Amino acid sequence: MKFLLVAINAKYIHSNPAIYSLKEYARRYAQHVELAEFTINEALGEIRSSIYRRRPDAIGFSCYIWNISYVEALVQDLHNLLPETAIWLGGPEVSYDAEETLNRMPGAAGVMVGEGEATFLQLMEHYVEGTVELEQIRGLCYRAGESAAVKTEPRPMLHFEDVPFLYRNLPLQEHKIVYYETSRGCPFRCSYCLSSVEKQVRFRDLETVKRELDFFLEKRVAQVKLVDRTFNCKKSHSLAIWTYLLEHDNGVTNFHFEISADLLGEEEFQVMSRMRPGLIQLEIGVQTTNPDTLREIRRFVPFSALSRAVRRIRAMGNIHQHLDLIAGLPMEGYERFGHSFDDVYRLKPDQLQLGFLKVLKGSSLYDRVSDYGIVYETKPPYEVMRTRWMSYEEIIRLKSVEAVLEAYYNSGQFTTVLTWIEHFWERPFLFYEAFGDYCRQKQIEKISHSRMERYEILRAFVREQIFPKRAEPLCDLTAVLDSLLWYDFCLRENKKTTADFAPEWRPPREWVRTFFEEEEKNPKLLRGYEGYSWKQMMSMTRLERFPIRIEETAGTILPQKAAQVILFDYRNRNPLTKDAKTVIVSD
Repeated sequence: MKFLLVAINAKYIHSNPAIYSLKEYARRYAQHVELAEFTINEALGEIRSSIYRRRPDAIGFSCYIWNISYVEALVQDLHNLLPETAIWLGGPEVSYDAEETLNRMPGAAGVMVGEGEATFLQLMEHYVEGTVELEQIRGLCYRAGESAAVKTEPRPMLHFEDVPFLYRNLPLQEHKIVYYETSRGCPFRCSYCLSSVEKQVRFRDLETVKRELDFFLEKRVAQVKLVDRTFNCKKSHSLAIWTYLLEHDNGVTNFHFEISADLLGEEEFQVMSRMRPGLIQLEIGVQTTNPDTLREIRRFVPFSALSRAVRRIRAMGNIHQHLDLIAGLPMEGYERFGHSFDDVYRLKPDQLQLGFLKVLKGSSLYDRVSDYGIVYETKPPYEVMRTRWMSYEEIIRLKSVEAVLEAYYNSGQFTTVLTWIEHFWERPFLFYEAFGDYCRQKQIEKISHSRMERYEILRAFVREQIFPKRAEPLCDLTAVLDSLLWYDFCLRENKKTTADFAPEWRPPREWVRTFFEEEEKNPKLLRGYEGYSWKQMMSMTRLERFPIRIEETAGTILPQKAAQVILFDYRNRNPLTKDAKTVIVSD
């Protein structure tokens, strides 16, 4: 007997912990269980043929909003091709309305409802041993001949200690994110989130967690993404883990946590302040700063406390922060959302994700869509199209804001020039709104641009939309814009190339050669390069001359005129931003 568990992931770098957990929990039947992972970027026919060639006796699909349309097509095709093969479904996208799912997918044999480990183990007993009947297995909804679907008793949740560690007997795949959980459930009741449906939070024993973290540290895994819904909801738990990571840091592994920043206290800040840059990174859901919306969605997170924590962490300079906003929430219109954007943007997160409300089956918001006038996509991911407070036209406009925010702010490639450009607008949101409108009108927002092309697009926007309205000398404004663009380019790129916005006057070749020859003989600015020739030093760095003082000018509109020669050191990059280290060689 062969049971094939199938995951269809959103990206190649993703993996699916669910199917690994099912197999590990049912490890006594491991010889009967195979795993297959695909992505939504693969052709449907290729996925189908790959599954077919394995000739499984049963198939289990892990179902989410990003893959359910693929699963639906595959279920019917595979049922037609392999009519004797039982096809089972599981996951959040089918657990809430299992009977409706079976009506919609006549090729499916049944649904594993809710938490699946123990249910799958009994399902394997049913197929391999024949010692248990389907009606005896809790947590199922299945077809019984020609009759309506049969739904068994709900399955109680496992003790979290009984959930197996996924990776002990699995090779850690290079280039794929490793997922790990130290808790399940969430104590909060945000109306748009499925995590609020589970009424309790279960924590893994701390000694067990430490042993499992040691596994990742010993393997020197690049990144471990913890999928705990609110990692720091229990202080003793999160503080103990952060302290352990601080004390056992291997200098390589990065750990990603989703937290509620308002819950952080002095003890957590003290531990965080001592961490290696890049040891941890934090994802913080703000969603909105509108008090009326926060009350309506039952998210009681005071923005004042959250912002104090974010600023404090930012001042440490060693932790990447990713802040989230959701557009389309109840009681927040376009203009008010713009102010939520401004509030979060001014906290200067390393990344600001502008997401859009998704109406998830099973969430309490799902039951109130008519009250809120919410119209959402009929197909996954069920994204909001309009609400009583926000029109579809405004949603479209925010999509353009999202596109330029992602390409320019979140890429981290335009930090210095954006700081300067923002001076020309009263509010940050108004800049991104104008830039998004410009890209949409030019019909370039959906095109995949090279990095250099993105610099040119931003330059054209500023020259067309800002400069004609200013009283300052055009030559001065152009000098600032081009210098800051080139500076940002050089921070990331060591390509020995040029651009239209590069300074006309470059350091003379002989001067540059002399500089590196002197550094080879007597290193002053390039310490750590001992043993390298001057030519090797030159290849790993670059010298550029700018007609203005970069850092001083970025905070103003008019330039601080005075030429600077700046050394960009690419061997010594900022571990958080990946920017080259810079040294002012001469003024």
